[in-house]
Amino acid sequence: MNMITFMLTFSLILSIILITMNFWLAHTNPDSEKLSPYECGFDPLGSARLPFSIRFFLVAILFLLFDLEIALLLPLPWATQLQSPTTTLTWTSAIITLLTLGLIYEWTQGGLEWAE
Repeated sequence: MNMITFMLTFSLILSIILITMNFWLAHTNPDSEKLSPYECGFDPLGSARLPFSIRFFLVAILFLLFDLEIALLLPLPWATQLQSPTTTLTWTSAIITLLTLGLIYEWTQGGLEWAE
């Protein structure tokens, strides 16, 4: 019970200190450069709300999909804990073959092409 009381007291004191520092320190008014959507030192030339091509999102999702599958494939020998290493090799080969077939399918369908 003593530790709980100490933690509550410590968090209460820390919260009070942070709140008083927030109100005590001077707030400066930001200038127009700070309020602009770009903070790189020059004026923006166009709109920041231009739409992205759907191809970008498709390639990004495909990358995440294949990257996640490979990341899940790496601990497969330890996760399955099979007695025979040939069974683990068979499972791993099947998963890699399935991933390769999926990549070939996406490639032939034109899912990896940037030009429209």
